[in-house]
Amino acid sequence: MNGKIYLVGFGPGAEEHMSFKAKAAIAESDVVIGYTTYIKLVKDLLDGKEVVRKGMTEEIDRCVEAYEQAQQGKIVALISSGDIGVYGMAGPTYEVLLQAGWKPSDDIQVEIVPGSTALSTCASLVGAPLTHDFCSISLSDLLTPWPVIARRVDAAGHADFVIALYNPKSGRRTQQIVEAQKILLRYRRPDTPVAIVKSAYRRRQNIQLVRLDEMSDCDIGMLTTVLIGNSSTFIKEGLMITPRGYANKYSSLTGATKDGEQAGISLSMGLDGWYACLRQYVEDNPGLTLEKIAEYFGVVIGEVLNAIAAGESAGEHKAVRIQSEKLNDVVKSCEQWGRLRGIVRAEAGAVTELFLQAQDFQLRGDWLNIETEAFHCHVNWSKVDSAYLACRKDKSYGVNFIDNKGHLVFRLLITKQDGAFSTDKLEAYAQAWQALAEKNDD
Repeated sequence: MNGKIYLVGFGPGAEEHMSFKAKAAIAESDVVIGYTTYIKLVKDLLDGKEVVRKGMTEEIDRCVEAYEQAQQGKIVALISSGDIGVYGMAGPTYEVLLQAGWKPSDDIQVEIVPGSTALSTCASLVGAPLTHDFCSISLSDLLTPWPVIARRVDAAGHADFVIALYNPKSGRRTQQIVEAQKILLRYRRPDTPVAIVKSAYRRRQNIQLVRLDEMSDCDIGMLTTVLIGNSSTFIKEGLMITPRGYANKYSSLTGATKDGEQAGISLSMGLDGWYACLRQYVEDNPGLTLEKIAEYFGVVIGEVLNAIAAGESAGEHKAVRIQSEKLNDVVKSCEQWGRLRGIVRAEAGAVTELFLQAQDFQLRGDWLNIETEAFHCHVNWSKVDSAYLACRKDKSYGVNFIDNKGHLVFRLLITKQDGAFSTDKLEAYAQAWQALAEKNDD
C-alpha cells in the first residue's frame, strides 16, 4: 500500500466552517498530526485515529513525522488551522520532502486541502474590509529579521494596502506592533479604522474596532489578527467597509454609469488620463516645485516628470525625457550652460547644493566625479537610468538624472547672473533641448 500525506487546512476550527474535503481527508487518514491546540479543535473527528501531538516550535518535527508515517504506507493528515498554505505547514512539509529526495512522481502522494484563512475569517466578522487590494504581513521575527518586516510594513503603508497583521504580539514580542503602528502613521490618518479579532469563531472570540492611533494599546496576542484599513476604509453601523471604487464609475445605486464611463470598461482616466490629471493640477496651482507635486500625489519625481513630458502643457513646467544611451550627450551639453548649481538629495531629506562648471565632471567607470578645490562629489552613474531636461518658466532651467525606480539621483540647474538668467545660457539650453529631444525621437 502506498502512503499519502494530506496537508489539511480546516479554517477557524468549528466543524461548520470546515470544507467537506477537509473532513473527508481527516476521516480517510490513519494518522493525524498537528500542534496540540489544533488537535483539540478537531478532537470530535479523531475517533479511532493515531494522533501525534507536537508543540509550538516543533514544526519541522511534524513534517518529518508525516513523511516517516507515509513511508510506512499510512495515510496521514497533517492539520493546521486557517489555510495550511498561508503561514502554515505546506511550505516546510514540501521543503522537508524535497530535501529527503522525494518527487511528486513518487509513490507517496501529497495533496493540499485548502481552508478559510485567518484574514478572511476575521474579516467576515467585522464587515467587508478586504474588498479592495490588501496584503498580509507577519510581525513575528522568529524566522524573518525585523528590518525586512519593517520594510514590508513601510511599503504596504506607502502603497495604501489594507493590511492584515499575523502574529502581531506575544508575551515576549511586545514592541513589534508598536513599531508597525509608528510606521503606518507616517502614511495613514490617526483615525484609520482597525479591527482586532481574537479567536475568530471560537469560544473566546473577541472583536475590537478602534483607530490606528489606539491600536497598540489594545488587547492583542498570538491568537489575534489585526486588520488595518486603507485611506478609504470606513466604519458605519459597526461595520468596517473598504469601498471597491464603484462610486468612481456609477452615479448611484441604480447602476447608471457616470458621464464618460462605461460598465465593464476601465475608468476613462487610465494612464494617459492620470498624467493629464497631474498636468492640470500643476497648471491650476502655479508656484509648485517638482518635489511639492510629487508629495501631493504620493509619487516619485520620475513619475511627475513622465507626466509633464507626456503633454504639451503643464502650466509653468515643461520636461522632455532623454533615454539612458543619450546621458553622455546631456553631460556634454552642460558645458555650454556656464556656472551650474548641482543638487543632491539624501533619502532622509538632507539637500546638498554645489556650484560648479561642467568642465569639473569626470566620468570614471560607474562614477561621475565632480572635483573642485572646495569639494568632491561622486555620483553613482550606473544608477542613473534616464534624464529629463526640465524647466519652470523664469524660475529654473536644468536637467534631472533619475534612477530606474524614478528617484532623483542628481540635478543640475543654470545659475542666474545679477538676479537674471543670461540670454546666451538660455539660448544654449534651448538648443540642447531641441537637439536632445530630436535625438530622443530617433
